[in-house]
Amino acid sequence: MAEIEREAMEYDVVIVGAGPAGLSAAIRLKQLDADLNVVVLEKGSEVGAHILSGAVLDPVGINKLIPDWKDKGAPINVPVKQDNFYMLGEAGQLRIPNFVMPPLMSNHGNYIVSMGNVCRWMAEQAEEMGVEIFPGMACSELVYGDNGEVKGVVAGEFGKNADGTPGPSYEPGMELHGKYVFLGEGVRGSLSKQVIAKYDLAAKSDVQKYGLGMKEIWEIDPEKHREGTVTHTMGWPLGGNAGGGSFIYHLDNNQVYVGFVVHLNYKNPHIFPYMEFQRFKHHPMVAELLKGGKRVAYGARAITEGGFQSMPQLEFPGGALLGCAAGMVNVPRIKGNHNAMLSGIAAAEAAVDAIKAERSGDLLDGYNAAVRKGEIGDDLKKVRNVKPLWSKYGLLASLGIGGMDMWMNTFGIGFLGTLAHGKTDAAATEDADKHQKIDYPKPDGTLSFDRLTNVSFSFTNHEESQPAHLHLADPDVPVSVNLAKYAGPSARYCPAGVYEFVEEEGKDTRFVINFQNCVHCKTCDIKDPSQNITWTVPQGGDGPNYPNM
Repeated sequence: MAEIEREAMEYDVVIVGAGPAGLSAAIRLKQLDADLNVVVLEKGSEVGAHILSGAVLDPVGINKLIPDWKDKGAPINVPVKQDNFYMLGEAGQLRIPNFVMPPLMSNHGNYIVSMGNVCRWMAEQAEEMGVEIFPGMACSELVYGDNGEVKGVVAGEFGKNADGTPGPSYEPGMELHGKYVFLGEGVRGSLSKQVIAKYDLAAKSDVQKYGLGMKEIWEIDPEKHREGTVTHTMGWPLGGNAGGGSFIYHLDNNQVYVGFVVHLNYKNPHIFPYMEFQRFKHHPMVAELLKGGKRVAYGARAITEGGFQSMPQLEFPGGALLGCAAGMVNVPRIKGNHNAMLSGIAAAEAAVDAIKAERSGDLLDGYNAAVRKGEIGDDLKKVRNVKPLWSKYGLLASLGIGGMDMWMNTFGIGFLGTLAHGKTDAAATEDADKHQKIDYPKPDGTLSFDRLTNVSFSFTNHEESQPAHLHLADPDVPVSVNLAKYAGPSARYCPAGVYEFVEEEGKDTRFVINFQNCVHCKTCDIKDPSQNITWTVPQGGDGPNYPNM
């Protein structure tokens, strides 16, 4: 095939991803220099369409970026009024007193928000300042300069046939070049993954760890609604099978966010994270809350959990990694949006200094240090041992020793040093014959739902004639290795039912990829035990269309 010719557009800064990190960077750039040409490229059909977060927002980031956000009408309206922590058993619960929790775990001063709506509002602020924002523009390739630096991206390629060749309505997309390129793609972004590998940015970091977060929005009985109440649980139904827990956040309009996180370093390949979430809702405490209500939205996405020791080098020739592309989630707090915003601010400040000095395409000196030695590093350092303790020794050790470590770190005393994570989540998966199958109750259609029904509430759509955006390094591995050795875990770890093993009489088992269902969570790219699946972007505008997530 002849080399594709593309038009190119030149900018000062190109930003991939209209999440809290990318939008914060765009706004800060224009605050510092209104004459800068800044573009934000978003693969979702609109800003916010692919944003899924808890979310209880620590306002430290938005306070720094837009101090008068209240006067400007930001959709940040529900302050946290009550914090609850529970340890669940199958039939009951034990409340953990707030006074034993380290101060950093308090949600006093935080807000329950739809992060999708916050991003929509941030995009409006950015556009008023002159930032160009293009939704529906998936960035499919990096563009490199003569010295091996990242100088831009390819965005807006449409109309490929299923085999990858140009179709009759093919559009080659454009190259968008910048003096610097910011990657704010979120967890396990496809371009970020390439950059980390190409420049060996993780050479001095621990392995990255992940969780799978699933979330439903429920409208509940007004008499049961307690606006501003935040509840977190641990224990049942996961028990010793996997780390994780739940969140229940009462926002306004009688709505509740019900979410469940499963750490992806579980050993037993028979674990079915989605069904653990569905089972959780049958706990008496949760079932009573949801009784008489209705589920109005569903979604899922991976969460970075490695923390401080797993962050790669943040600068690369020609650009920077922002927010969850680098892994800035505070795991025990279940919060990363504030750090994403702070990282966008720090990257913007480094870029403006460089551009003023007439530099481009080099390392953004100071950004990496600003993150690690500033507010983000301080936030993540205090909790850096909670996840490795949980992974190695279980929930109780994490609560006891990890809680003590957080208390000590609050006073600047790190008595454990920095613990290592060990294996990747993929390598943690053990052979199926070492573990018993798990019998999950059938969804009842009232509190719990089958995957495909729930996926319809994510409003996901993909153009079916395009190539699958989920690539197999070896098409034989799913059946010959993963099914034979691990009982086909992709049929369970995917929260959208993308993967299935089809058995037909007289024929070999087939591995089927229903990419149309994909909610872009990236779990397959992370958890596949053979690391045989690579997640890439589909054409722009495809994927979930989350309302109010």
